[in-house]
Amino acid sequence: MVRAPIVKEGYVYIGALALVTIIVVLAVGPYWGIVPGFLFCFLLFFFRNPSRIVPTDHRLVLSPADGKVMSVVEMFDDEFLNEDAIKVTIFLSVFNVHVNRSPVAGEITYQQYTCGRFRPAYKDTVGFENERHSIGLENSQVRILVTQIAGILARRIVSWVTLGNVLKPGERYGMIKFGSCTEVVVPKSVEIIVKKGDKVKGGETVIGRLTA
Repeated sequence: MVRAPIVKEGYVYIGALALVTIIVVLAVGPYWGIVPGFLFCFLLFFFRNPSRIVPTDHRLVLSPADGKVMSVVEMFDDEFLNEDAIKVTIFLSVFNVHVNRSPVAGEITYQQYTCGRFRPAYKDTVGFENERHSIGLENSQVRILVTQIAGILARRIVSWVTLGNVLKPGERYGMIKFGSCTEVVVPKSVEIIVKKGDKVKGGETVIGRLTA
């Protein structure tokens, strides 16, 4: 959905730092422009939007985010699936790509934004306490819930989709600014093939496989 090398949500930050850097260099000297120049480069890096080679097998469940798997736990999902499920939680550091991608093909049949706190994204309770945005994806084979969760630095969850939109596997659908985590909840019929500590890439790493 969003194919530019830098997501548009970063333009205002990048533009502001570029202007500050130029003003500092011209007014004070090149040496003093190192700090704002470094921040400018970091923002270019943070808001990057790389292309990915998306697997085409419709039985696969892809990672919705870049980062590190924090946990893989069994639970009962009463938000969308209404059945026993497995939740995979992925932590995104400020060095990870923060664009989120659809784990499967499907129609968005559920969407919920919840205001909340901004606790560190690696805390166990952030999925219940922090600002979050959930979408439920549904196709003929499976229903999956994906939740973007804000962290201590992330103050804005961005969504480029709404109810009724149909997403392709690996399609970009939103991002979280400056540190966060993403949760994906799947039925127990999905075979999870990642474990705690694994590093994943959104839209590219396979985290599960449909067995039914």
